[in-house]
Amino acid sequence: MGIWAGMGVMLPFPFYYWLWTCPQTWVDLCGKGRDPSKIMAYVAHLLKLIQFLSLFSVSSLSWPPPLYFWPLFLFGQFLNFRVYQLLGEPGTYYGVRFGKSIPWVTEFPFGYIKDPQYVGSIMSLIVCLSWVPFQYILLWCLGYVFMIHLESKEDPLTRAKSGS
Repeated sequence: MGIWAGMGVMLPFPFYYWLWTCPQTWVDLCGKGRDPSKIMAYVAHLLKLIQFLSLFSVSSLSWPPPLYFWPLFLFGQFLNFRVYQLLGEPGTYYGVRFGKSIPWVTEFPFGYIKDPQYVGSIMSLIVCLSWVPFQYILLWCLGYVFMIHLESKEDPLTRAKSGS
């Protein structure tokens, strides 16, 4: 089960890499009149479910959680919620790469925390260390670190030309 769980944890990152580096192919694949960010969100949610099921398959749940669980988890989820609240679906799901105009946001947590959604996600994963073997949390976090690095070098010239 270990190799399958590791593959399940890493599954979304090639997809995100492809969409980031080849956004036009995704826009073309989605077709005219379809929102590539919305379709990406659907696929991303399915991949997230696979990630969670992969972690669950190697976890050993116990209660109560350690004391650090609640502050890390709640703040991590707050960051995720806040990013989605401020950017919306198009801003969260690569709308700018798909040719959409996404307004620049400076409200908290932007301008205070670099890559707040990834930071929030990593915080939420760290709390799972008391239940999930370290290597699976590390793999997932390394996937996020890879995406932080990839997305830090956005080239406007490689954006899709005909986003919806």
